[in-house]
Amino acid sequence: MEVERVQALAFGGLKELPEQFIRPAHERPENSKAVEGVSVPVISLSQPHDVVVKEVAMACQEWGFFLVTDHGLSPSLIQRLQEVGQEFFGLPQEEKEAYANDAATGKFQGYGTKMTKNKDEKIEWIDYFFHLMAPPPKVNYAVWPQNPPAYREVTEEYAKEMLRITDNLLQLLSEGLGLEGKVLKSSLGGEAIELEMKINMYPPCPQPELALGVEPHTDMSALTVLVPNHVPGLQVSKDANWVAVDYLPNALFVHVGDQIEVMSNGKYKSVLHRSLVNKERTRMSWAVFVVPPQEATIGPLPELVDDQNPPKYSTKTYAEYRYRKFNKLPQ
Repeated sequence: MEVERVQALAFGGLKELPEQFIRPAHERPENSKAVEGVSVPVISLSQPHDVVVKEVAMACQEWGFFLVTDHGLSPSLIQRLQEVGQEFFGLPQEEKEAYANDAATGKFQGYGTKMTKNKDEKIEWIDYFFHLMAPPPKVNYAVWPQNPPAYREVTEEYAKEMLRITDNLLQLLSEGLGLEGKVLKSSLGGEAIELEMKINMYPPCPQPELALGVEPHTDMSALTVLVPNHVPGLQVSKDANWVAVDYLPNALFVHVGDQIEVMSNGKYKSVLHRSLVNKERTRMSWAVFVVPPQEATIGPLPELVDDQNPPKYSTKTYAEYRYRKFNKLPQ
Protein backbone atom coordinates (compact mmCIF):
# COMPACT_ATOMS: atom_id res chain seq x y z
CA MET A 1 0.00 0.00 0.00
CA GLU A 2 1.38 3.39 -0.95
CA VAL A 3 1.65 5.79 1.98
CA GLU A 4 1.41 9.56 1.56
CA ARG A 5 4.56 10.96 3.16
CA VAL A 6 4.35 14.21 5.09
CA GLN A 7 7.66 15.45 3.68
CA ALA A 8 6.40 14.94 0.12
CA LEU A 9 3.20 16.83 0.95
CA ALA A 10 5.07 19.68 2.61
CA PHE A 11 7.46 20.29 -0.26
CA GLY A 12 4.83 19.73 -2.95
CA GLY A 13 3.39 23.23 -2.77
CA LEU A 14 0.70 22.50 -0.16
CA LYS A 15 -1.21 25.66 0.83
CA GLU A 16 -3.80 24.27 3.26
CA LEU A 17 -3.62 21.43 5.73
CA PRO A 18 -5.47 18.29 4.59
CA GLU A 19 -8.39 17.33 6.84
CA GLN A 20 -6.69 14.23 8.28
CA PHE A 21 -4.01 16.40 9.91
CA ILE A 22 -6.33 18.98 11.52
CA ARG A 23 -6.52 18.34 15.26
CA PRO A 24 -9.72 18.67 17.30
CA ALA A 25 -10.10 22.21 18.66
CA HIS A 26 -9.00 21.37 22.21
CA GLU A 27 -5.74 19.82 20.95
CA ARG A 28 -4.67 22.66 18.68
CA PRO A 29 -1.60 24.64 19.74
CA GLU A 30 -3.51 27.89 19.23
CA ASN A 31 -5.96 26.82 21.96
CA SER A 32 -3.44 25.35 24.44
CA LYS A 33 -0.46 27.68 24.49
CA ALA A 34 2.57 27.08 26.72
CA VAL A 35 2.93 29.06 29.95
CA GLU A 36 5.54 31.81 29.99
CA GLY A 37 8.42 32.22 32.41
CA VAL A 38 8.78 28.57 33.41
CA SER A 39 11.96 26.66 32.54
CA VAL A 40 12.71 22.96 32.64
CA PRO A 41 15.56 21.72 34.90
CA VAL A 42 19.07 21.87 33.42
CA ILE A 43 21.62 19.67 35.23
CA SER A 44 25.39 19.75 34.77
CA LEU A 45 26.96 16.33 35.23
CA SER A 46 30.24 18.05 36.19
CA GLN A 47 28.90 18.88 39.67
CA PRO A 48 29.75 16.76 42.73
CA HIS A 49 28.12 13.32 42.52
CA ASP A 50 25.78 13.79 45.48
CA VAL A 51 24.55 17.10 44.03
CA VAL A 52 23.83 15.49 40.65
CA VAL A 53 21.94 12.59 42.31
CA LYS A 54 19.79 15.04 44.26
CA GLU A 55 19.04 17.29 41.26
CA VAL A 56 18.21 14.35 38.98
CA ALA A 57 15.91 12.78 41.58
CA MET A 58 14.10 16.09 42.09
CA ALA A 59 13.68 16.59 38.33
CA CYS A 60 12.34 13.03 37.91
CA GLN A 61 9.83 13.53 40.72
CA GLU A 62 8.62 17.01 39.80
CA TRP A 63 8.94 16.99 36.00
CA GLY A 64 9.84 13.55 34.65
CA PHE A 65 12.13 15.52 32.37
CA PHE A 66 15.44 17.41 32.44
CA LEU A 67 18.33 18.56 30.27
CA VAL A 68 21.88 17.40 30.95
CA THR A 69 25.08 19.23 30.09
CA ASP A 70 28.74 18.28 30.59
CA HIS A 71 27.87 14.70 29.64
CA GLY A 72 31.09 14.00 27.72
CA LEU A 73 29.37 13.46 24.36
CA SER A 74 31.38 15.22 21.67
CA PRO A 75 29.57 18.11 19.93
CA SER A 76 31.18 16.96 16.67
CA LEU A 77 29.57 13.51 17.04
CA ILE A 78 26.16 15.11 17.61
CA GLN A 79 26.75 17.23 14.50
CA ARG A 80 27.74 14.20 12.41
CA LEU A 81 24.73 12.22 13.65
CA GLN A 82 22.44 15.06 12.60
CA GLU A 83 24.17 15.44 9.24
CA VAL A 84 23.71 11.79 8.23
CA GLY A 85 20.07 11.89 9.35
CA GLN A 86 19.41 15.04 7.35
CA GLU A 87 21.14 13.49 4.33
CA PHE A 88 18.88 10.44 4.50
CA PHE A 89 15.72 12.56 4.51
CA GLY A 90 17.18 14.57 1.61
CA LEU A 91 17.35 11.47 -0.62
CA PRO A 92 14.92 10.99 -3.53
CA GLN A 93 11.57 9.66 -2.31
CA GLU A 94 11.90 6.31 -4.10
CA GLU A 95 15.23 5.67 -2.40
CA LYS A 96 13.72 6.29 1.03
CA GLU A 97 10.74 4.06 0.20
CA ALA A 98 13.10 1.09 -0.16
CA TYR A 99 13.32 1.22 3.66
CA ALA A 100 9.57 1.56 4.29
CA ASN A 101 8.23 -0.23 7.34
CA ASP A 102 4.82 -1.89 7.64
CA ALA A 103 3.27 -2.03 11.09
CA ALA A 104 0.47 -4.25 9.76
CA THR A 105 2.96 -7.06 9.15
CA GLY A 106 4.95 -6.42 12.33
CA LYS A 107 7.82 -4.69 10.50
CA PHE A 108 8.31 -1.70 12.79
CA GLN A 109 11.89 -0.86 11.85
CA GLY A 110 12.53 1.40 8.88
CA TYR A 111 11.11 4.52 7.24
CA GLY A 112 7.59 5.48 8.22
CA THR A 113 4.99 8.16 8.68
CA LYS A 114 3.11 7.07 11.82
CA MET A 115 3.97 4.41 14.35
CA THR A 116 0.40 3.10 14.50
CA LYS A 117 -2.29 3.05 11.85
CA ASN A 118 -5.90 3.76 12.80
CA LYS A 119 -8.19 5.39 10.28
CA ASP A 120 -10.18 7.11 13.05
CA GLU A 121 -7.14 8.90 14.44
CA LYS A 122 -5.75 12.18 13.19
CA ILE A 123 -2.35 11.88 11.52
CA GLU A 124 0.69 13.52 13.06
CA TRP A 125 2.79 15.89 10.93
CA ILE A 126 5.88 13.71 10.96
CA ASP A 127 7.99 11.23 8.99
CA TYR A 128 10.55 9.14 10.84
CA PHE A 129 13.21 6.47 10.62
CA PHE A 130 13.23 3.86 13.38
CA HIS A 131 15.67 1.05 14.13
CA LEU A 132 17.35 -0.90 16.91
CA MET A 133 20.90 0.24 17.69
CA ALA A 134 21.91 -2.02 20.63
CA PRO A 135 22.71 -4.64 21.83
CA PRO A 136 24.83 -5.69 18.81
CA PRO A 137 23.50 -9.30 18.54
CA LYS A 138 19.95 -7.98 17.98
CA VAL A 139 20.82 -5.23 15.51
CA ASN A 140 19.65 -5.82 11.93
CA TYR A 141 21.91 -3.68 9.77
CA ALA A 142 19.86 -4.55 6.67
CA VAL A 143 17.23 -2.03 7.79
CA TRP A 144 19.77 0.76 8.39
CA PRO A 145 20.21 3.31 5.59
CA GLN A 146 23.02 2.43 3.19
CA ASN A 147 23.06 6.02 2.01
CA PRO A 148 24.63 8.26 3.20
CA PRO A 149 27.61 5.86 3.39
CA ALA A 150 28.74 7.23 6.78
CA TYR A 151 25.39 6.47 8.45
CA ARG A 152 26.42 3.15 10.00
CA GLU A 153 29.82 4.29 11.29
CA VAL A 154 28.42 7.45 12.88
CA THR A 155 25.39 5.72 14.39
CA GLU A 156 27.47 2.87 15.84
CA GLU A 157 29.76 5.41 17.49
CA TYR A 158 26.73 7.25 18.85
CA ALA A 159 25.27 3.97 20.17
CA LYS A 160 28.45 3.33 22.19
CA GLU A 161 28.24 6.79 23.71
CA MET A 162 24.53 6.32 24.45
CA LEU A 163 25.27 3.05 26.27
CA ARG A 164 27.77 4.90 28.46
CA ILE A 165 25.49 7.85 29.12
CA THR A 166 22.33 5.80 29.77
CA ASP A 167 24.26 3.54 32.19
CA ASN A 168 25.26 6.67 34.08
CA LEU A 169 21.71 8.06 34.06
CA LEU A 170 20.22 4.78 35.31
CA GLN A 171 22.76 4.74 38.13
CA LEU A 172 21.87 8.31 39.12
CA LEU A 173 18.14 7.50 39.04
CA SER A 174 18.76 4.37 41.13
CA GLU A 175 20.70 6.24 43.77
CA GLY A 176 18.01 8.94 43.79
CA LEU A 177 15.56 6.24 44.91
CA GLY A 178 17.89 5.27 47.75
CA LEU A 179 18.98 2.09 45.97
CA GLU A 180 22.31 0.67 44.89
CA GLY A 181 23.45 2.20 41.60
CA LYS A 182 23.04 -0.98 39.54
CA VAL A 183 19.48 -1.87 40.63
CA LEU A 184 17.51 -0.11 37.87
CA LYS A 185 19.74 -1.35 35.05
CA SER A 186 19.73 -4.89 36.40
CA SER A 187 15.93 -4.89 36.83
CA LEU A 188 15.49 -3.63 33.25
CA GLY A 189 17.51 -6.51 31.79
CA GLY A 190 21.16 -5.62 32.39
CA GLU A 191 23.27 -6.07 29.26
CA ALA A 192 20.13 -7.18 27.34
CA ILE A 193 18.65 -3.66 27.57
CA GLU A 194 17.87 -2.37 24.07
CA LEU A 195 18.45 1.04 22.54
CA GLU A 196 16.07 2.12 19.79
CA MET A 197 16.83 5.09 17.53
CA LYS A 198 14.01 7.19 16.10
CA ILE A 199 14.88 10.11 13.82
CA ASN A 200 11.87 12.44 13.75
CA MET A 201 11.42 14.75 10.79
CA TYR A 202 8.78 17.51 11.01
CA PRO A 203 8.73 19.41 7.70
CA PRO A 204 7.32 22.94 7.33
CA CYS A 205 3.55 22.95 7.85
CA PRO A 206 1.22 25.42 6.05
CA GLN A 207 -1.05 25.79 9.12
CA PRO A 208 1.01 24.83 12.19
CA GLU A 209 -1.61 26.23 14.56
CA LEU A 210 -3.95 23.39 13.54
CA ALA A 211 -1.52 20.47 13.58
CA LEU A 212 0.76 18.53 15.90
CA GLY A 213 4.05 16.87 15.08
CA VAL A 214 3.42 14.33 17.82
CA GLU A 215 0.26 14.28 19.92
CA PRO A 216 0.44 14.33 23.75
CA HIS A 217 1.85 11.04 25.04
CA THR A 218 4.20 9.42 27.50
CA ASP A 219 7.03 7.21 26.24
CA MET A 220 6.72 3.48 26.85
CA SER A 221 10.50 3.32 27.30
CA ALA A 222 12.37 3.36 30.60
CA LEU A 223 14.25 6.48 29.51
CA THR A 224 14.40 8.53 26.33
CA VAL A 225 17.53 10.55 25.52
CA LEU A 226 17.00 13.05 22.71
CA VAL A 227 18.97 15.63 20.77
CA PRO A 228 17.00 18.11 18.62
CA ASN A 229 18.06 20.49 15.91
CA HIS A 230 17.82 24.24 16.58
CA VAL A 231 14.12 24.55 15.65
CA PRO A 232 11.99 24.56 18.83
CA GLY A 233 8.80 22.55 19.22
CA LEU A 234 9.00 20.18 22.19
CA GLN A 235 6.62 20.93 25.06
CA VAL A 236 6.29 19.05 28.35
CA SER A 237 3.35 19.03 30.73
CA LYS A 238 3.83 20.45 34.23
CA ASP A 239 0.93 21.03 36.64
CA ALA A 240 -1.56 20.65 33.75
CA ASN A 241 0.18 23.37 31.72
CA TRP A 242 2.41 23.07 28.66
CA VAL A 243 5.98 24.28 29.11
CA ALA A 244 8.10 24.97 26.00
CA VAL A 245 11.57 23.43 26.08
CA ASP A 246 14.12 25.90 24.77
CA TYR A 247 16.96 24.69 22.55
CA LEU A 248 20.27 24.41 24.40
CA PRO A 249 23.18 23.55 22.09
CA ASN A 250 24.68 20.10 22.74
CA ALA A 251 22.43 19.41 25.74
CA LEU A 252 20.73 16.03 26.01
CA PHE A 253 16.97 16.05 26.63
CA VAL A 254 16.10 13.24 29.08
CA HIS A 255 12.53 11.92 29.41
CA VAL A 256 11.47 9.55 32.16
CA GLY A 257 9.39 6.82 30.50
CA ASP A 258 6.59 4.53 31.65
CA GLN A 259 8.84 1.65 32.77
CA ILE A 260 10.78 3.83 35.24
CA GLU A 261 7.52 5.25 36.61
CA VAL A 262 6.29 1.70 37.24
CA MET A 263 9.58 0.48 38.75
CA SER A 264 9.80 3.52 41.06
CA ASN A 265 6.17 2.85 42.09
CA GLY A 266 5.23 6.32 40.96
CA LYS A 267 8.00 8.26 42.72
CA TYR A 268 9.42 9.23 39.32
CA LYS A 269 6.88 10.25 36.73
CA SER A 270 6.69 9.51 33.03
CA VAL A 271 6.46 12.91 31.38
CA LEU A 272 3.52 13.83 29.15
CA HIS A 273 4.87 15.70 26.13
CA ARG A 274 4.03 16.77 22.59
CA SER A 275 5.74 18.28 19.55
CA LEU A 276 4.64 21.36 17.63
CA VAL A 277 5.54 22.17 14.04
CA ASN A 278 6.81 25.26 12.24
CA LYS A 279 5.54 27.10 9.19
CA GLU A 280 8.90 27.86 7.60
CA ARG A 281 11.46 25.52 9.12
CA THR A 282 12.04 21.79 9.37
CA ARG A 283 12.34 20.51 12.92
CA MET A 284 14.24 17.26 13.52
CA SER A 285 15.11 15.26 16.61
CA TRP A 286 17.09 12.11 17.32
CA ALA A 287 15.49 10.08 20.12
CA VAL A 288 17.12 7.05 21.73
CA PHE A 289 14.66 4.90 23.67
CA VAL A 290 16.11 2.77 26.47
CA VAL A 291 13.83 -0.28 26.71
CA PRO A 292 13.88 -3.66 28.42
CA PRO A 293 13.91 -6.82 26.29
CA GLN A 294 10.43 -8.05 25.35
CA GLU A 295 10.48 -10.92 27.86
CA ALA A 296 11.58 -8.77 30.85
CA THR A 297 9.08 -8.58 33.71
CA ILE A 298 8.53 -5.02 34.89
CA GLY A 299 6.79 -4.02 38.11
CA PRO A 300 7.34 -1.87 41.20
CA LEU A 301 10.73 -2.70 42.72
CA PRO A 302 10.33 -4.78 45.91
CA GLU A 303 12.67 -2.42 47.78
CA LEU A 304 10.20 0.44 47.23
CA VAL A 305 7.04 -1.38 48.32
CA ASP A 306 5.76 -2.03 51.84
CA ASP A 307 2.51 -1.91 53.85
CA GLN A 308 2.56 1.89 53.89
CA ASN A 309 3.45 2.11 50.19
CA PRO A 310 1.68 -0.75 48.38
CA PRO A 311 2.24 -1.42 44.64
CA LYS A 312 0.46 1.15 42.46
CA TYR A 313 1.06 -0.74 39.19
CA SER A 314 0.63 -4.31 38.00
CA THR A 315 3.64 -6.42 37.03
CA LYS A 316 3.77 -7.63 33.43
CA THR A 317 6.22 -8.40 30.67
CA TYR A 318 7.40 -5.51 28.55
CA ALA A 319 5.93 -7.28 25.50
CA GLU A 320 2.49 -7.29 27.11
CA TYR A 321 2.83 -3.68 28.23
CA ARG A 322 3.86 -2.63 24.72
CA TYR A 323 0.99 -4.53 23.09
CA ARG A 324 -1.54 -2.93 25.41
CA LYS A 325 -0.19 0.58 24.90
CA PHE A 326 -0.04 0.26 21.10
CA ASN A 327 -3.64 -0.92 21.08
CA LYS A 328 -4.78 1.64 23.67
CA LEU A 329 -5.97 -1.03 26.11
CA PRO A 330 -6.14 -0.46 29.88
CA GLN A 331 -2.86 -1.28 31.58
